[in-house]
Amino acid sequence: MEKDCRRFPKMSTQGHTWARQVKKEGEEEDPLDLLISRSGCAASHYAVQECMAQHQDWRQCQPQVQAFKDCMSEQQARRREELQRRKEQDSTHS
Repeated sequence: MEKDCRRFPKMSTQGHTWARQVKKEGEEEDPLDLLISRSGCAASHYAVQECMAQHQDWRQCQPQVQAFKDCMSEQQARRREELQRRKEQDSTHS
């Protein structure tokens, strides 16, 4: 069976610029980096970035992308639970 290569767009010959930026002294930290760092998912995020820098093809990085997605989903669920608990506590103290 012949592979249908038309399903995927042709990859750029230049690739991606997915290198992790190093913060310079006196420079403000990127809000997205702060959010990811606070989530506890920074290691997974950096794994995605490193994979993309190495392979320059997101299809080869699906395990890392899935791990980051799972981590962020778990963090969001924990956050929702915490907000719900606070809301319930506030309503019982009013």
